[in-house]
Amino acid sequence: MPRGSAHRRSPFGSRLLGPRDQPPRRLRIRIQLLLTVLLISTNVIGAVVVFVLNTWAVPSPDPNKEMVIALAIAIPTYVLTAALVGAIWGTTTSLRALRWATQPGIDPDHTQRARALRVPLVLTTMQLGMWGVGTALFTMLTVILQPSRALGTGLTVGIGAVVVAGISYLLTEFSLRPIAARALSDVRVTGKLRGVGVGPRMAIFWTLGTGTPIIGLLIVAILALTPSGKDVTLQDLAVVTIIVCGIVLVFGLLLTDLNARAVVAPILSVRDAMRAVEGGELASDVIVYDGTELGQLQSGFNEMVAGLQEREQIRDLFGRHVGQEVAAAAAALGAGQIELGGETRMCSVLFVDLVGSTTYATQHGPTEVVEVLNRFFGVVVDEVDRHYGLVNKFIGDAVLAIFGAPVELEEHASAALSAARAMAARLAVEVPEVGAGIGVATGQVVAGNVGHEQRFEYTVIGDAVNSAARLTDLSKDIPGGVLAAWESVETARAAGSPEADRWVEHGEATLRGRSGTTRLAVPRS
Repeated sequence: MPRGSAHRRSPFGSRLLGPRDQPPRRLRIRIQLLLTVLLISTNVIGAVVVFVLNTWAVPSPDPNKEMVIALAIAIPTYVLTAALVGAIWGTTTSLRALRWATQPGIDPDHTQRARALRVPLVLTTMQLGMWGVGTALFTMLTVILQPSRALGTGLTVGIGAVVVAGISYLLTEFSLRPIAARALSDVRVTGKLRGVGVGPRMAIFWTLGTGTPIIGLLIVAILALTPSGKDVTLQDLAVVTIIVCGIVLVFGLLLTDLNARAVVAPILSVRDAMRAVEGGELASDVIVYDGTELGQLQSGFNEMVAGLQEREQIRDLFGRHVGQEVAAAAAALGAGQIELGGETRMCSVLFVDLVGSTTYATQHGPTEVVEVLNRFFGVVVDEVDRHYGLVNKFIGDAVLAIFGAPVELEEHASAALSAARAMAARLAVEVPEVGAGIGVATGQVVAGNVGHEQRFEYTVIGDAVNSAARLTDLSKDIPGGVLAAWESVETARAAGSPEADRWVEHGEATLRGRSGTTRLAVPRS
């Protein structure tokens, strides 16, 4: 599928990340905005959820007046300070590691690519550290002001740190996909250059979506069994369960969505590209933006497509050298099954040769001579292809074409005769600098591979080939420059082709190498 194709999904799995060829300045602004909004929002929401859980969900004594005042001052102060420090620290650290990707004309080395892929992990570690400081700070504050709430506060803030850090990692990895794509461009994704693998990523999903809620409920149960939870009623436990389940449902949906986007998006990109390749669009490629095993899948697909492109290029060049039909037949058999030898076929042979080419070459420069030859060969090849023949070989300034081999052609004589007439008419107009003689003969030939096992070619051998060459020499001396063996006309007539009516008999001649005479034919005026 071509790059930028309309039916391809967003190259990075989301339109929020922009197109693949966006300018570095715009990419930098986009990533800064995404990271700032997503990370600050995640941390603030996480702090609010932790406060709600610690205040109303955890079965512990109600906070006293001093505790309420302290938390009212400490929580906003720390959250805002941590958000500001984290934004400045994270932005500075990220931009330093990603400078090569946000500035034009810089080719990253292996170290820079690896650092870019580690940025999500670095940012997550940084956030986890700030939440760790917050956990220690608020736990110590609770121990000083209301020790009975210290255990619940430490555990809820600690669990909140794990949840927020995990979600932040997934969002950071999502936001930095364009950078990962540039880091992984033109390189193979290996174990030495990759991010957190699919296995650890799935472990994160399980920890956040299943493990953490269960631990939270376990903490509630433990606290209810401690002396500080002796006053906990069944209604309190029901309220706690409802709150925890509601939070689990909300965060579970978010995590499931993140999981789907992180794992499924690279697979969908490969699937879409495979459909394009299946449709013949070998220019398709996949942007590799995942540093895990999924990135290896994307990279492997691109290598496969590159191999298919190279194979198609070789096949095309091979077909241009020997003819598409011969190339297709050879490819169908396989290199190990091609044998020397041939088979007897009834074919028509067309031979065309320039008149006065030697004189023209002595009177004109090489560039002019080559230009005339290319126009001559262009007309010949075009007409042979249009009449379902095969240009077998170029012999100097002459061409040998076959009709009826290697692919059988029921009206081979008619096709050869029609091609000869059309060729003569076009050459007179399109290549007026030199003349040409065209000969057509029909008969049995041996068509097959001739040469050595290490180097051979497909060709035809037989009386019809020799006769076509001799008729070409004779055609140079008659008006129109086209001469055919009458046998070709009779073969066309026997096949019921109207082409036979466009030819008339033109005497007979003894061709060199033959003992008897050959009846001749020329196009009807």
